[in-house]
Amino acid sequence: MPDERLVIVEDDPDLARTLTLALERDGFRVTAFHTGRQGLEGILESPPDLVLLDLNLPDLDGLSLCRELRGTPAVQDLPLIILTARVEESDRVLGLDLGADDYVTKPFSLRELKSRIRALLRRRSLDTGVPEDSYRDSRLEVHRGSMEVFFDGRPVRLTVRELELLWHLITTRPRVATRDRILERVWGISSEVETRTVDVHIRALRAKISSEVVETVIGAGYRFRGFP
Repeated sequence: MPDERLVIVEDDPDLARTLTLALERDGFRVTAFHTGRQGLEGILESPPDLVLLDLNLPDLDGLSLCRELRGTPAVQDLPLIILTARVEESDRVLGLDLGADDYVTKPFSLRELKSRIRALLRRRSLDTGVPEDSYRDSRLEVHRGSMEVFFDGRPVRLTVRELELLWHLITTRPRVATRDRILERVWGISSEVETRTVDVHIRALRAKISSEVVETVIGAGYRFRGFP
């Protein structure tokens, strides 16, 4: 049984209680907050293993809370899943751009949500110090186990999902990785609905590392280029 601690930031007390009970039955330790400020203070005081974050919150909305967390070194790599009734692509793209690792729209399947939580936690619990979990070329250095990335000698801060996406592209090279395959291997789902999610994370990798690190193969997907 898992022993990870999850934080739910959700202003609907009935939904928060339903999620808490369902996740506790699976062995998770769960703390729920009902406002953005309470959630931020609670997370900073005692960082959990993963955050489930609603967007429509009183006093501090979910996007602002996400921005605060990603800007705070002690918790900036914390796995974070947005739960929201907002279904517009612009909201999804903004949430992912701010650093959310996943975006789940309401109503959602508890079974699927638990699967996404477990997949994200597995990726955070990578074994350290395994030689085959490292990649190095003339400009880029990636250590999957310790979650360290360097470009031209400077450290690059990636989210868990961004790191896993980069690693999948590295291990797939020189083949092209399709969006559907990326969703299946990196997100743990076989969905044709959220392929835009992949594009957003590719854009983040290019912004944080280099525009040349990943090549777009039109009509096919993406290919890791690396540097000679």
